[in-house]
Amino acid sequence: MYLLLLGLALLLLKYLQIEPVAAWDWWWVLSPFVTAVLWWWWADHFGYTTRQASVKMDERRRQRLDQGRRHLGLPPLDRR
Repeated sequence: MYLLLLGLALLLLKYLQIEPVAAWDWWWVLSPFVTAVLWWWWADHFGYTTRQASVKMDERRRQRLDQGRRHLGLPPLDRR
């Protein structure tokens, strides 16, 4: 996401002819977009996206179980 925002900012600066970006070649201005595409390909190909989603789901599950235990008057489980 940060690469897309950087790319959009550089694109806007190039379009509005604001220095020093106005003097840069187009490939410098468009390189954050290419980098973002490469990052998304890598993240999907090597399972980074799936692992992050799994970690998020596990955390939600743990919070839900701990909340249920608190409602029953029990302490949350100690997970190490």
